[in-house]
Formats: sequence, C-alpha cells, structure tokens
Amino acid sequence: MRFRAIELIAWLSLIGAPGLAQTVSTPAKQQPPSGCSSAESRQFDFWVGYWEVHPQGTDEVVAHSLIEKRYGGCAIRENWMPLGKELNGGGGSLSMYDPDRGQWRQTWIDSTGVRVDFDGGLEGRIMTLTGTWKNFAGPGEDAIVRMHYQLQADRELRQWAESSVDGGKSWSTSFDFLYRRVSDPMSSGRGTQLPGNR
Repeated sequence: MRFRAIELIAWLSLIGAPGLAQTVSTPAKQQPPSGCSSAESRQFDFWVGYWEVHPQGTDEVVAHSLIEKRYGGCAIRENWMPLGKELNGGGGSLSMYDPDRGQWRQTWIDSTGVRVDFDGGLEGRIMTLTGTWKNFAGPGEDAIVRMHYQLQADRELRQWAESSVDGGKSWSTSFDFLYRRVSDPMSSGRGTQLPGNR
C-alpha cells in the first residue's frame, strides 16, 4: 500500500497536480531579516558568553550571567542569576537593534515583577542604554537609569549603572560590576541547572 502511495505522488507530480510541488519539495532556508545581520546588530556581541560577576575591586562572586545570541541572531538574551538575596533574585533581558529607530532596545524583567524598557546604542566602545525604572530609589521614587557595558583589554567586561532621581540633573553610581568569562555551562554537563538559577 505504501509503495502505491509513493507511485501516486510521483505520477501526480509528473502531471503537475496543483499544490503538490509545495508538499514534496524541500522548503528554502529562511534568511534572517536584514536588521538581524547588519553590522549594527552585532555591536553588542561582545557581551555574549557565560560570566562570573564580581563587584569592582573584589574577587567575590555575586552572580552568574549567561548571555546568548538567540532567535536567528536577532536578539541577545540575558539570564541574570544572583547568588545572594541582597540582589533581589533572578531576572533577565532581551536586547535587539531596531533598524527603524537606529538604536538598541532592551527590556529587563526580574523576579520582583519589575519591567524596564531601555534605549540607546554604542558610543565609542561603550554600549549605553537608558530607561526609567519605577520605584528604583524607593516606593514612589522613580529614577532614570543609565546602564553601561564595556569590554576590557583583558576580555573581562565592565557593567555599571548610574541613576538620577532629579530628571538627569545629577547622577550617582548604582553598581559597578566586573564580568569574568568562564566555560560554557552547557558543555560541562550541568545542563540548565545553573548556579543561582531561579
């Protein structure tokens, strides 16, 4: 019976049965949208990797961070995994270059229910993204937050943030982290059970 079905498909394809070519042909490989393969869309690739995170000037590991290029190269996905309760649990972000706006956009969501939308781009060697973070300085005290990312000469990565509660008139440092690259957790047999993952 199976052999006869194969014969029938072959015969129908010879006589040009409508729609059959689409059924039996191999689909063409989809190309990523042009905005996902541009030079601008690769500006943030220096953040991709698996990292241990240290406060500047210390060897203490306070978090692990897995940064992946995903979705056909169209996005960078962050998985932030703090090791202590003082960093308010886990969170993550999605970042992408928006060719229509000519800038990078990032959405951060964490385990406290916070969502922040950032916009910005590469300025020299520093990626800077800015957004309004509700209740950042306390209940009812929103802040403008500027996040900076810079690859260091030794292939470590610095991420630091400044915040302003007066509409950008004055700024204070909120945190200053140094990322040190470690081996890919997926190749070490640990699977998705990453340290501090929530």
